[in-house]
Amino acid sequence: MQRRALLSLAGAAGMSLHLPLRAQVTDLNDAINKAGRQRMLSQRMGKAWLALVHKIDGSPGQPVLDKSMALFDRQLTELKAYAPNPEIRDTYTKLEAAWSDYKTALVGSAPEKAGASALLAADAKVLALAHQGTVQYEAASGKPVGKLVNVAGRQRMLSQRMAKFYMASTLQVDVETAKTEIAKARAEFLSAQELLRTAPEATPRIKDELDLANGQWVFFDQALQRPQSANPRALSDVFFSSENLLSAMDRVTGLYSAVKA
Repeated sequence: MQRRALLSLAGAAGMSLHLPLRAQVTDLNDAINKAGRQRMLSQRMGKAWLALVHKIDGSPGQPVLDKSMALFDRQLTELKAYAPNPEIRDTYTKLEAAWSDYKTALVGSAPEKAGASALLAADAKVLALAHQGTVQYEAASGKPVGKLVNVAGRQRMLSQRMAKFYMASTLQVDVETAKTEIAKARAEFLSAQELLRTAPEATPRIKDELDLANGQWVFFDQALQRPQSANPRALSDVFFSSENLLSAMDRVTGLYSAVKA
């Protein structure tokens, strides 16, 4: 019964992010939000690719991968164009090169276990530069709320990172590293949730959305705690529950991004 409820929620909400239709960066908070979303997409694409390797029944791995790649491309152009100083522009020039390599790993050949290690190495380079750009945009903002947008946005990345490493470990790809990274990301996620909840800028609506996100975290954490085996049910639960948590934290990030302080 619990699993049916989880998958129903995933079908209703987990496959779509609440993304603005505007195709330009509007201000520095929006830039931090989009820059942070690039971090998430680097991990979400890896998760989707690994799901395709697993051939999970009912998994929307291909559409998630396709939409994530398109969004990454669009936001990369926006963020480079908006860069307020040469240092930030240089970061996004380097990210373009790393993204080209990662894109080749994602779509250059059919997803298979033999390519998993190279894919993880490529996504790590993209993640590092995407994080660098986010931190630089936060510094350009110089406001406390900028840090909160960054932290909330990073939660999206952590949700996908944990799911990605779960998928990798079940393929027996660098299992010990995967377990270490999941445990590290879990601790960081829980600590950041408390920071976001107690921040002076947390409005009642933000706190309500955080409560909803915490509910999704319970489902996701339960899925992660199961033995890491290539069991189709376990893999499906991790995939879908990570999508639900992602949607919830994307809403929280958007609300913090809208705070004018």
